[in-house]
Amino acid sequence: MVKFSVVTITYNAAAVLQRTLDSVARQTYADVEHLIIDGASTDSTLSMVQQYKAQSDSSDNGHKVIVRSEPDEGIYDAMNKGLTQASGDYILYMNAGDCFPAADTLEQVARRCHLNELPTGELPAVLYGNTDIVDAEGRFLHPRRLQPPVKLTWRSFRHGMLVCHQAFYARTDVAKNLQYDTQYKYSADVDWCIRVMREADRLSLPLYNIGIVVANYLEEGTTTRHHRDSLRERYRIMVHHYGHVSTFLMHCWFAVRGLFA
Repeated sequence: MVKFSVVTITYNAAAVLQRTLDSVARQTYADVEHLIIDGASTDSTLSMVQQYKAQSDSSDNGHKVIVRSEPDEGIYDAMNKGLTQASGDYILYMNAGDCFPAADTLEQVARRCHLNELPTGELPAVLYGNTDIVDAEGRFLHPRRLQPPVKLTWRSFRHGMLVCHQAFYARTDVAKNLQYDTQYKYSADVDWCIRVMREADRLSLPLYNIGIVVANYLEEGTTTRHHRDSLRERYRIMVHHYGHVSTFLMHCWFAVRGLFA
């Protein structure tokens, strides 16, 4: 049975956190570890989390909630803490305000994962799916503009981050050796996903498209609030992985495409 480590990063997130907690708690799939990595919140976040943990501990849904609260050096430092502590077969990040689209989302992911085991019994290095965008009340707005390709490779992200971070399930044993690069403040998730996929390619492990919506993503996030800085970082990341010429030409195409969008 595949085990999922769901990592939620919080800092003074009380306004949007409850629906994330409820979303994980509603998952009908039993083998779930929910790691909540908090940056020493000063609002009611921690009291909400402790109540959630107590309710989970007293239930029989098979979920395990682990809470860690301490100052950190930013969101990607917190993500690294979750990655280090995760014990599931797959790790995924479901941050405050984000949620699963249905109670059986993880059940569907696990079912499709088992159907795509390698002949050796090994699991795919990455499971990925679609994402819907929701507002601050959790209401559906629209599908994410960039859609994942049927066949994903580490080179696919030359065309942008085609898979949302919340819809990217990385095999934990592969990902643990690839910490988030904290030199990036807004786009380390892009770099991390590319490095995970490159490692999968090196190990000859497949990336599998689940073919369903696996995440509802809150529209207003850190990257959205710092859009220009995020774009600069993404350009640097793409140059690092794909080279100057390829990155420059691709961004020229982005600009032309934008004129006719």
